[in-house]
This record gives sequence, C-alpha cells and structure tokens, in this order.
Amino acid sequence: MAFTQANLKKIAGGGDQNVYLYNSADAISTIVGSGYFNSATNQLHQNDVIIAVGATGGTRTVDVVVVSSATAAATVTTINGT
Repeated sequence: MAFTQANLKKIAGGGDQNVYLYNSADAISTIVGSGYFNSATNQLHQNDVIIAVGATGGTRTVDVVVVSSATAAATVTTINGT
C-alpha cells in the first residue's frame, strides 16, 4: 500500500520537534522505507517522532519511527527506533 496523508495525525509538540500517530495496514518494513512519507515533506521535520501502527500478517504492530531527514525538496527518510 501507499502512504495515506489522512492517517498521519500530529498529537504533540511544537517548534523543532513534533510527535505524530500514523495508522496503516502496511508492515513496518514498508513504512520505514525511504520515500514512504515523501508527500508529507512540508509537514515532517528531522527528529520528528512517528508512532506507527502497522500490520504484519494481519497482526497489528506498534513501532516508534524517527524522521532522519526531511525537506520540502528531498526524500523523507526514517529509522525504526523501536
């Protein structure tokens, strides 16, 4: 599946660091793939934290993802910080 903007909700933060909740049927390996969050480059910033609720084989998972780089003109990259 692909990133769904409506499923990315800011739940805390302000200024230089924010916390988001993202809900998806995708596996965490897909969610942390380079470029998955590209359409949110104007929203996400380096060091933002995303609580990612995904799925593996139909079983729901929760992982903490950290945005390692994001600019309006580049690919959003993340790391799984579980």
